[in-house]
Amino acid sequence: MAKIKITQIKSVIDRSERQKRTVEALGLKKINHSVEVEATAAIVGMVKKVNHLVAVENI
Repeated sequence: MAKIKITQIKSVIDRSERQKRTVEALGLKKINHSVEVEATAAIVGMVKKVNHLVAVENI
């Protein structure tokens, strides 16, 4: 599987509870925090739901 690097670029303040939980489930804790994860269908789906809050790079 391919790996992707996800970086939180915007705050989750004033976002819906669902978006906050999705960002947390991706392993992100604060702005400019990055995680490297496998690009599974579940992860890609979560990234699409919060694409306005994160930046994604292929590794």
